[in-house]
Amino acid sequence: MKLFFVPGYCSMAVHIALNEAQLQATLDQVDLASQRSAAGVDYRNINPKGYVPALQLDDGEVLTEVAVILQYLADQNPDLHLAPPAGTLAHYRLQEWLNFIATEIHKGLGQMFNPALTPEQRDAQFERLQPRLDYVNARLQQSPYLLGETFSVADIYLFTVLNWRNFLDLDFSRWPALLDFAARVAARPAVAKTMQEEGLAG
Repeated sequence: MKLFFVPGYCSMAVHIALNEAQLQATLDQVDLASQRSAAGVDYRNINPKGYVPALQLDDGEVLTEVAVILQYLADQNPDLHLAPPAGTLAHYRLQEWLNFIATEIHKGLGQMFNPALTPEQRDAQFERLQPRLDYVNARLQQSPYLLGETFSVADIYLFTVLNWRNFLDLDFSRWPALLDFAARVAARPAVAKTMQEEGLAG
């Protein structure tokens, strides 16, 4: 497999999942401006959408979209329980969280990277996001992970987008359970390894 990624972007969730699932993949960093990868690949031929991540499988097939790739990787090593078995209610709870993170948290925080936003627009965007963060914070006050006691790929996705608060200089003191969660996930060996491999470790 080959992961096309940008350090710290949402592709980091896929990178963490690869390490958590103990799967081997070649890493190829993408310059989104030029749409070229470090290995000289024209990224538009890999993912015409033009953004990361893209996971190229050994047979040449390419998967895109974080939530889908995370589920795929969890299924490659089911004994690690990164996703509940298909057909169970817990499996659909996982899908519920993956979709919520993608549409409400990922997109909400991602829009704040837009340099064209005025300070007022940025503040308004953060205010719109706060009820979503309240919801997740309340969940993580009840259990260490989104699905309860078991760490899953949904936690990997949430950790990745919450990590953007550091780049956006956002005050998350209102959500102590989110901060505790982020610290708990950051301490996992697979996460530390990923941060090191992406050049993001302190």
